[in-house]
Amino acid sequence: MPSPQDVPMLPPGFRFGTSTASYQVEGAVTEDGRGPSIWDTFCAQPGRIADGSTGAVACDHYHRVDEDVALMRELGTQGYRFSIAWPRIQPTGRGPANAKGLAFYDRLIDTLLANDVQPMVTLYHWDLPQALEDDGGWLNRDTVERFAEYAAIVGEAYADRVEHWIPVNEPNVASIQGYGTGVHAPGRAMLFDCLPAAHHLLLAHGRAAIELRRAGATSIGCANNHAPIWPHSDDDADVGASKIFDALWNGMFLEPMLLGRYPVDLMPLFEDVMAPGDLATIRQPLDFYGVNYYNPIKIAAAGDESDVPFESRDVVGYPTTDFGWPVVPDALREWLVMFRARFRAALPPIYITESGCSYNMGPDEHGVVDDQPRIDYLRSHLNAVSEAIQRGVDVRGYYCWSLMDNFEWAEGFSQRFGLVHVDYETLARTRKKSFHWYADLIKAQPQHL
Repeated sequence: MPSPQDVPMLPPGFRFGTSTASYQVEGAVTEDGRGPSIWDTFCAQPGRIADGSTGAVACDHYHRVDEDVALMRELGTQGYRFSIAWPRIQPTGRGPANAKGLAFYDRLIDTLLANDVQPMVTLYHWDLPQALEDDGGWLNRDTVERFAEYAAIVGEAYADRVEHWIPVNEPNVASIQGYGTGVHAPGRAMLFDCLPAAHHLLLAHGRAAIELRRAGATSIGCANNHAPIWPHSDDDADVGASKIFDALWNGMFLEPMLLGRYPVDLMPLFEDVMAPGDLATIRQPLDFYGVNYYNPIKIAAAGDESDVPFESRDVVGYPTTDFGWPVVPDALREWLVMFRARFRAALPPIYITESGCSYNMGPDEHGVVDDQPRIDYLRSHLNAVSEAIQRGVDVRGYYCWSLMDNFEWAEGFSQRFGLVHVDYETLARTRKKSFHWYADLIKAQPQHL
């Protein structure tokens, strides 16, 4: 085991965890009463997924819970963030609960607790029941009511055993990429007409939080994808475009949750979709704020022919992952410090609910997966978190994305984020070097010394 000087040191009680999402790992999409989701439909459309794959089997986590939880116990992680597949609980997004679906998550939660791993449960990680999408999906305000009913079912079933709850994962990605650009399910390319979906996802967050508290949940937060937005240059047009994008990507989701308002420049865009009391519903008390961080985003002003006023540019001068994403750990520290400075008393304790990287190396002839770049990534980002804590930011934990390689949405199986390598032919799990490093890091923390 490395000495404490070789690894980032976090405060006693800091929570180390891993994260996954139901459609990315579970498989078993037609088993035990599960209904089709928008991702099942999306994957069946030619050209949508980079390698033509689907999540029909994924990592087969549905049948391998014991094996996968044993990996968490070996890691020494104290937390596991996973999502519940809504169509496994309500196959059409309506009506009574599917008993076999409830039983699966009952077993998963009990197995986690028996292995000293605390559940952090996400209600919605993008697998909307297809029947609800057929009725308009998140563009339809009625979906919010259906989600509240689903939250009540799940809360009643599991609130007595789940430590932390997250109603909606990354509402910005779900709305902008699912309904704005169409690169994610359900594949609608509506540009700014996607904003009703964003509002309804935020409203669903608030309504679900109310139902979870009613069921006895004691810790409810969020998991919002955030990134520092950097202008491409000092030119006024680029700076202005970056501010617009920052309002859309960051402010449109954190300001309603924390302050009960939309960014002032965006308010007129929501007048037609907002009903009285909506913002109060969205601004439910949060016990923690979850930050999903991957990289900064550079924005330039778009040309006159563009349908939107901004365009992304490469962040140069930094190493990149196999996904092509820049590795900028200092941007995580920057985001956390600025976040606290801006919101102060309105900001609850923070968890890093996702942070990780794609490096695609597999086992060598000795069965060793030498993913040193992932170790470097995790070390540098945990150091960034440690620096933010030293500067007064209340960060309580880091959930690595991901426990295992999995179905990476529109990229299919072409990108590997896991601490554990998955052979998608045999489904064999192989611990990567990063797995052992993360385990040693946890053992080296103050609470273990």
